[in-house]
Amino acid sequence: MDHHSVLFILLLFLCFGLVSKRIAGTPVTPPMLFAGGGLLLGEMFFGAVHFPVEHMHAGGDGGWMLILPEATLVLVLFSDAARINLRRLINDHIVPQRMLLFGMPLGIALGGALAYVLPLGLSPFEGMLLAAILTPTDAALGQAVLNDEKVPERIRRSVNVESGLNDGIALPVILIIASVASAMASHEMTNWVHFAALQLVFGPAVGIAVGYAGAKLLSRADAHGWMSEEGEGIFSLVLAGICFLAAEALQGNGFIAAFLGGLVFGNKLERPCKYLFEFVETEGQLLTLGSFFIFGALLLPPALAAFNPWHWLYGALSLTVLRMLPIALSLAGLHLKMQTKLFLGWFGPRGLASVLFVLLVISKTELTHAETLVNIVFITVLLSIFLHGLSAAPLAKLYGAAAAEFHGYEEHRKRGERFLRTREVRGKVRAKSR
Repeated sequence: MDHHSVLFILLLFLCFGLVSKRIAGTPVTPPMLFAGGGLLLGEMFFGAVHFPVEHMHAGGDGGWMLILPEATLVLVLFSDAARINLRRLINDHIVPQRMLLFGMPLGIALGGALAYVLPLGLSPFEGMLLAAILTPTDAALGQAVLNDEKVPERIRRSVNVESGLNDGIALPVILIIASVASAMASHEMTNWVHFAALQLVFGPAVGIAVGYAGAKLLSRADAHGWMSEEGEGIFSLVLAGICFLAAEALQGNGFIAAFLGGLVFGNKLERPCKYLFEFVETEGQLLTLGSFFIFGALLLPPALAAFNPWHWLYGALSLTVLRMLPIALSLAGLHLKMQTKLFLGWFGPRGLASVLFVLLVISKTELTHAETLVNIVFITVLLSIFLHGLSAAPLAKLYGAAAAEFHGYEEHRKRGERFLRTREVRGKVRAKSR
């Protein structure tokens, strides 16, 4: 890629910035624009660049194109986790708790079973691995849902909390299943158990230690008035990078470290880090859109070229039945309307986390059907970008109107019940007075 190509890509970002508010009121979303633009213009920028599956990671010839997406995911994992209030999640957020604790395992089990049944050529563990990789959600692909104030705040918060936590929770599960699947393929169980142990021990340990130390240092510096807001932002972002690189240096998993580091950092600070809230809306969006452009330009074309209708069918089912049924079952007994269960089930978009998790897995393990896994994941993400993007605004509007109508009905019913109780009490008082 030469300087002219880089200049043209920067001009795309410039044009997007100029019309971003105008686009916000249309069904066209930023991820659609950049992933679609990358797909259409990728050959112009990069030529006919197609890397084999085994080169789509940091150790292969195609590792350079994953630098931006990996850095983006590290910062997003850290910042999203840092914004989660664990105490409030435990005490108040019963809906995302159910979705994470019950909906996720049900979705992985159901998705793994279907992947094995369909003629995809996957082993049982590879099917489970595929379902687990497609578990993380990306709320940014349906941003209209989070921005529409007609959607009840409780529902918007549930979507946001689930999206912020499920990628960090899913990754250890992915690594365990991937290690078992790889051991079954290579018949070397001991090596893969050792690999999984390193990833799952040193990653969390480094993240927790760095996040805790970082929170104490920032709080102490803030108490003495040593830090500016800009310095606080630099400190937070660098801390995310330290979590990732320190864990990788110890053969742990850097993404798990970044997630847990952010979670501990955000919950141990004496006051919220304002910069992290602003980062996701500004620099974070710029990095994310650049990653979607790379996805469309370089990663997606080989998956589209290897067309297989069963891959597309599984992708469509992953976004619908395999997501919506487990979510509906996990929310049973909470007295939620069916519209709410379907709404929460549908808005589970698949994005950057799934793309990088599948590439992480194939770079670290030896899987028999790695190319099939990559193709299905990429196709599912492509479907999600456009289907969730196109449906976010209209469905948020429809659900918001239905929720307002139901809320009005509930208020009217409660007022009627209060009136009847009051009249009944008054009647008993009068009867006694007689």
